[in-house]
Amino acid sequence: MSIAASVPIRDAHDLSLAYTPGVARVCEAIATDPEVAHDYTWVSNTVAVVTDGTAVLGLGDIGPAASMPVMEGKAILFKQFGGVDAIPIALDTTDVDEIVETVVRLAPSFGGINLEDISSPRCFEIERRLVERLDIPVFHDDQHGTAVVTLAALINSARLTDRDLQDLKVVISGAGAAGVAIMKILQSAGVRKIAVVDRAGVIHPGRDDLNDVKRWLADQTAGWARPGSIADALDEADVFIGVSGGTVPEEAVARMAPEAIVFAMANPHPEVHPDVAHQYARVVATGRSDFPNQINNVLVFPGIFRGALDVRATRISEDMKIAAATAIADLVGDDLSETYVIPSPFDSRVATAVSRAVTDSARREGLARRPY
Repeated sequence: MSIAASVPIRDAHDLSLAYTPGVARVCEAIATDPEVAHDYTWVSNTVAVVTDGTAVLGLGDIGPAASMPVMEGKAILFKQFGGVDAIPIALDTTDVDEIVETVVRLAPSFGGINLEDISSPRCFEIERRLVERLDIPVFHDDQHGTAVVTLAALINSARLTDRDLQDLKVVISGAGAAGVAIMKILQSAGVRKIAVVDRAGVIHPGRDDLNDVKRWLADQTAGWARPGSIADALDEADVFIGVSGGTVPEEAVARMAPEAIVFAMANPHPEVHPDVAHQYARVVATGRSDFPNQINNVLVFPGIFRGALDVRATRISEDMKIAAATAIADLVGDDLSETYVIPSPFDSRVATAVSRAVTDSARREGLARRPY
């Protein structure tokens, strides 16, 4: 990574514009109207990638210093795929109050905040409080990026298997950040029959070992979820979505409905190995690049922030996320097949399509400060 000037400084005249006395005029303009900071500073195109290093990739709680390479990698992807400048910020605290206060104080330097690799359930409260206090987009990619790309793949998988979203019987393995966000976006998209499973089995209102987040999940899925193991939940289920890192027995997958859909997204070891899943499922996707149908967040976050920044959105709404998922799904078009339900991360159309969908949605919802 590097930071480079967007204009040359070749002589004393250039220096007088780039620094004193020229910058004083810009400072005065911003002091008079803070909104022009988006026109005359890097704010309009710069995102903070913020972590505390407590839930890094598949590495877990490795601390802020060790998390920095991942944050730098994220910043590179922002630039490569969305043209968005991103600055990695690793915070040496795991205290929710301290993280929120620190980000709020840093926020004037950025056009958006991408939260990354913060452990559950703290990540939910941190995001919620930042959304409440800031008037710029705040996006926890481990939650919402995963949820958006999962919905995109599911839209096309349902189309391929001639199913309606509202009729799907879905089992989500994992009740962390990704699992909760996937459940939310699937409900918003019309899926009604969802069961969420953790290490103790199906999450339901009768359990007495649930934290606040899992109690909320239990209430939201009470109309369909029934007590039991993951094998019980998968009996005649249409869809398995794995974001847990656990292992699902082959005999449980065998109990799924004909032409099942299996998204085993744990890395590096999917909950169900694709060779096993293919014996029982028509569509199989993973989080890995060495199998077809890679469900990868890079399809989402560059375009979402590109669109949000372009219209100076005040936040990223559920409708904007669904619009992004639909745009990604639509790119597959008539090429839809069992091995192609989601575009490649290197499909150059993705970020543009997502960005346009997000800007259109933001304008419809009145969340765009730049309405044109």
